[in-house]
Amino acid sequence: MIIGVIWGFAAKSPLVIAIFLLPVVAYEIYRTRGQSTKMSSWFLAVVLILEIIFIVFGISWDLGKYLNLEYSYVGGQYVPLGDIKILAPVLLAVFSTILFLRTAGPYTKWLSVIIFLSAFIIIYVMSPDMFRELLRSSVQRIFWYF
Repeated sequence: MIIGVIWGFAAKSPLVIAIFLLPVVAYEIYRTRGQSTKMSSWFLAVVLILEIIFIVFGISWDLGKYLNLEYSYVGGQYVPLGDIKILAPVLLAVFSTILFLRTAGPYTKWLSVIIFLSAFIIIYVMSPDMFRELLRSSVQRIFWYF
């Protein structure tokens, strides 16, 4: 996985990162046992496969303009809506957070951390400006609670 992240980051290719993330998500599906964690794992797989399809076929669609919304509430988090190629890694991060919080095993927790970090690296490779915006809004939300 680290090789895929480094290779994808160096080549500025989110596709490489996403492909190397497939075995991690598959193993996460295998390791999870609870109803909500199993569902989150399968959602991860579906979103990752869709992300690969969006990248390979160059599908770009602004969901925020279509729904006339800037943010949507998904899994306890406000997710910025925009291009679906950026939205998919954001959803990966949200579902991996759910897995981190709800799983008991150390392996599944570490897999969710790997998925979370990889999702943010995919966002950075695709759009550094959107990455900065997501990071800024996340930090603001975290410190708003304190």
